[in-house]
Amino acid sequence: ELGIPAQPKTHRTHGIQEDYDFRIEAINYTLANDDGSNIADYDEADIILLGVSRTGKTPTSLYLALQYGIKAANYPITDDDDFEHLQLPRALKPHRHKIFGLTLEAQRLHEIRSKRREGSKYASMQQCRFELNAVEQLYRREAIPFLDSTRFSVEEIAAKILNETNLERHRY
Repeated sequence: ELGIPAQPKTHRTHGIQEDYDFRIEAINYTLANDDGSNIADYDEADIILLGVSRTGKTPTSLYLALQYGIKAANYPITDDDDFEHLQLPRALKPHRHKIFGLTLEAQRLHEIRSKRREGSKYASMQQCRFELNAVEQLYRREAIPFLDSTRFSVEEIAAKILNETNLERHRY
């Protein structure tokens, strides 16, 4: 009808393949940079989620990658860190502008940790309060934006992070 022959090409669907590849790259990045691994790759991160163990860093990171194509690393503050004198880990200092903190109410953290290691110091209410207090002081001292995610779903946490950080969203 147009008077020119068709030129079929595989995977040519108006940029869908490119968008798909972009999202897969974000997912692979996020999986490879979970829980403080591959710190050398943090230059590529769009965001680095920071928090004590069991505050939702991994599921939130994966949701950001899956839904928005955001390269999200996450870094745990663990019992290896000195909570008495908690400082921003040296490896994160060059990336301060990418850091976003997550926290929870102590009771909720205690419940989550108790399912993993019931009766342990790690899961005790006292330890949960202590760690959360220390990390929230760190966030305030370092001017790191953070969110208490106790009453929010992963989807809501991601939306709040996106609103606060103005990260570029890639919807598919």
